[in-house]
Amino acid sequence: MLRSALPLVKDWSRQPECDGLLGNHALDTFYSKTDQGSCKMMRLDEQMQIWSPRLRDDLKLPALDSNQLATTIAAQVAALPKDAKARVTAASPIPLANRVEELRAFQGFMDLVHDTPDRHPAVARAQVVYQLYICFVYLGEPCFKVLKKELPGGSTAKRCCRFLTDNPVRALRNAVAHGNWRYLPDFSGLEYWARKGDENTPVVRFEVPQQELNFWQALARCTAYASYSHL
Repeated sequence: MLRSALPLVKDWSRQPECDGLLGNHALDTFYSKTDQGSCKMMRLDEQMQIWSPRLRDDLKLPALDSNQLATTIAAQVAALPKDAKARVTAASPIPLANRVEELRAFQGFMDLVHDTPDRHPAVARAQVVYQLYICFVYLGEPCFKVLKKELPGGSTAKRCCRFLTDNPVRALRNAVAHGNWRYLPDFSGLEYWARKGDENTPVVRFEVPQQELNFWQALARCTAYASYSHL
């Protein structure tokens, strides 16, 4: 989890001391293979409750859903008609089981490095790139964008997918995909450049502070795992 503002770092070899940018270790049970399905979702619910106020304010989720986010998303995805689930599955040339496996590997790497004392700066920076890619590029098109088309309007799962595919998260996804991002000078977050709309719109600058990025990546991981586990 995000602990504090990043210290001023001018030397490229210094690592950003920020779990918000490096991954949320509190979500360490996301991809456990040992829990039963309902238990996994309940544990995810508990871990995401820190973001309940944001879910209510920014995504306009009902209070109950904001406190049971994973369970709610899982139930709504499980309730999709068979043909809708088939379209989601068919939209990915990679089997969904492989995507879940990749999410587990991602979590395993984050936990492994988090538990390593005196992380090398290069490893810390590699964590940032890995997290940005998995949460916003790898999951953006095949998960959030595809699911958004199939979920019923007004559902919590659809609202999460819409949030993760609209600006400014959409812009971050595009900036990461095209390599147009960097740390803020004081390592308090990221700045990135992307178009707000189609290719005819100008490239503009965005900025995301640590706490906001922590929320985005936690929501992305929760939404993806709860969804993929119930298709």
